[in-house]
Amino acid sequence: MKNDRVKISVVTPAYRCRECISELHRRLSVVLSGLTDHYEIIFVDDGSPDGDWEVIRDLALRDAKVKGIKLSRNFGQHYAITAGLDHAAGLWVVVMDCDLQDQPEEIPKLYGKAQEGYDIVLARRQERNDSLYRRLVSWLFVQLYNHLGDIKVEYSISNFSIASRQAVDYVRRFRERDRSIQILLSHVGFRHARVNVQRAARFAGESAYTFSKLLDFAIQCIVSQSNKPLRLSIRFGFLLCFLALLLGSLFVVQYFYFGVPVPGWTSLAVLTSFLGGLGFANLGILGLYLGKVFDEVKNRPLYCVEQTCNFETTTSSNTTT
Repeated sequence: MKNDRVKISVVTPAYRCRECISELHRRLSVVLSGLTDHYEIIFVDDGSPDGDWEVIRDLALRDAKVKGIKLSRNFGQHYAITAGLDHAAGLWVVVMDCDLQDQPEEIPKLYGKAQEGYDIVLARRQERNDSLYRRLVSWLFVQLYNHLGDIKVEYSISNFSIASRQAVDYVRRFRERDRSIQILLSHVGFRHARVNVQRAARFAGESAYTFSKLLDFAIQCIVSQSNKPLRLSIRFGFLLCFLALLLGSLFVVQYFYFGVPVPGWTSLAVLTSFLGGLGFANLGILGLYLGKVFDEVKNRPLYCVEQTCNFETTTSSNTTT
């Protein structure tokens, strides 16, 4: 499948974006043809129930530069991006959303910055054309992750990026189940840069990310990328032990030297309930990590490909990895 003549690959996951796909293809074709004649546009249908695949297949029949991957079910945005990266042949690979909030006209900025010697260029959104609720949820996600994660992420950075062939090949070697393309790009290192871009309003449809989904995603990323919650749990446990010893010493001094009776069962019951709840919380944290280990050792494929369009050959590792 690899073709060194492909200079730029664009990978975009599609889920309930039927109304956006044709317009995205039109604008991408105009922009990319101004950069090179050798490009490809890879649409990954992430098990969309709204007929995205029919639109992608029709485009692929009319334009050989359009390539389609249909996953067997909805695996999630970052799994769909992974499928696209596994199939991308370009010397440079652009990742962008399909809803046209990431504007194709900004790709020359990313590509131009990459030509200055950077392997990874991330798009920094100058402003967000989202609702106040959506911006607040995204901000909370970033704050939670940065507080508990090992790799810091920026509120204004999204998946919109361009990476060299070398960087993409290393990202593809990370096969853990809980994944964020932005975090993986930060993890592999290489020379990074950021450019400011304008983010548009969503062309059609609504985002599939709710507050609960973003919260689950943040927890997954934290647990898979960092053991900081475990360290915080240990520190908090030692702090409680120290406070308990201090309080016990105070009671002993009051009883023997001042004749003050030891407080009754109320404080003891409250303290016991608090420590019991803390114990269950710590068990929950340990359970999360054990659950992630259990998921990883099963070594199941990250995604399954049902159909492809305009790919000359497809290896088994690509279709079931």
